[in-house]
Amino acid sequence: MARATKRLACVLGFAAAVSGVAASPSVYPTGVTKYDPAKAYNGYVLFTGADKITRLIDVDGNVVREWKYSGFPSYFIDPALAGGQRGHILVTLAVAPAKGAGAVPGGGNLDISKTIGEVDWDGKAIWEWGGDQAPGGAAQQHHDWRRLPSGDTAILANLVHPVKGFSQPQLLDDVIYEIGPKGDIVWKWIASDHLEEFGFTADQLKLVRDADTPDYFHLNNLSVVGPNRWFDAGDKRFDPENFVIDSRNANFIAIIDKKSGKIVWTLGPNYPRGVSERGRKPVPRPVDQISGQHDAHVIAAGLPGAGNLLVFDNQGEAGYPRAPLNVTGGSRILEIDPVKKEIVWEYTGESSGGPAWSFRSSFISSARRLPNGNTLIDEGYNGRFFQVTPQGEIVWEYVSPYFGEFPKAGSGLRSNWVYRAQPVPYEWAPAGTPHAEIAAPAPQAAELRATPPL
Repeated sequence: MARATKRLACVLGFAAAVSGVAASPSVYPTGVTKYDPAKAYNGYVLFTGADKITRLIDVDGNVVREWKYSGFPSYFIDPALAGGQRGHILVTLAVAPAKGAGAVPGGGNLDISKTIGEVDWDGKAIWEWGGDQAPGGAAQQHHDWRRLPSGDTAILANLVHPVKGFSQPQLLDDVIYEIGPKGDIVWKWIASDHLEEFGFTADQLKLVRDADTPDYFHLNNLSVVGPNRWFDAGDKRFDPENFVIDSRNANFIAIIDKKSGKIVWTLGPNYPRGVSERGRKPVPRPVDQISGQHDAHVIAAGLPGAGNLLVFDNQGEAGYPRAPLNVTGGSRILEIDPVKKEIVWEYTGESSGGPAWSFRSSFISSARRLPNGNTLIDEGYNGRFFQVTPQGEIVWEYVSPYFGEFPKAGSGLRSNWVYRAQPVPYEWAPAGTPHAEIAAPAPQAAELRATPPL
């Protein structure tokens, strides 16, 4: 298929899948819709499509490699943590159907991860975990994981159990396992053990304990703090081995002290008022209302903004009680000084010259800083990835052409949703792996007309 045809390929019959998702046109371009080689960061992007296949694409939208596995998310492994081997990723190897509410309360009939693992460039499993090694006979990994410098693998997983003081008979609790190379659990942390460390008031704690869902926190992020200037200056809260988590349902981000398991830093769940004000606001300023956020992490050493926190603020409905949301209905990318708790940079739809609601994903999604100072954003529920400059100019854009069942088992609804998109440097792939860098100007609206059949 010719490159121009691929770039302007149209998908027909797409419908919004859930209440609260922005309306979508029935016909729209997929693939790379804009690319400026001089301003974009040129590398690969790794993602799992809605068709449950993991792909590596170049900036021209060409599929460089694909693996017949899904990932929640798929995650590339630094060769230094894979014995020097290039092209290894973490994926879900096998799933198992949840057997009623007793298995995954509040989860309906969604599948759960039975076995997870590391596969090489050719899709061969190098390391596996789950089944008899995992509590309850299944990995139940969800939302995030990391290969650690020690060689261990940290995963965010579900734990179904009763917890005293909650109105739900069983919770879909969040647990972190650190798993050794041989499959032994060497460290464990359970969210409900630390309920009073997150900064809730007494009234808010009552709401949490009386939540109408067993998935009361819905942690959707697990990242490692990594080397940073705060720790180098003596702030032990930012120990490079500590973990960053965030709760989509409770509107907080937190750092777990690896040595003690205690929460040593939080952002939220309570924020200064001001997010409902109209219009753009100057930075730096105190962090205002975050709601339903994803992908909170400390920007890695060596990247622009290193040491600051980057987070996709979905502005989705969440909180105990429900938080007031931005009246314009848009999402935000926030770069935050974690010591001053100030926003030092942000991206909204207005940053690219559109209304705030022109950039929105009320759930899923991610944002990653790139070596040239750009930020790769995954507007997850639209399956749209794009790079923006610090000034908000969109210099690369891609819309996933891969459709599948919306993440609500048995719904029959289809979407091109993408949970997370990750930038990958060229040198991560085996030597000789191809890539293209051909400029692609954004198509004009007048070019995107469907001709009715005769």
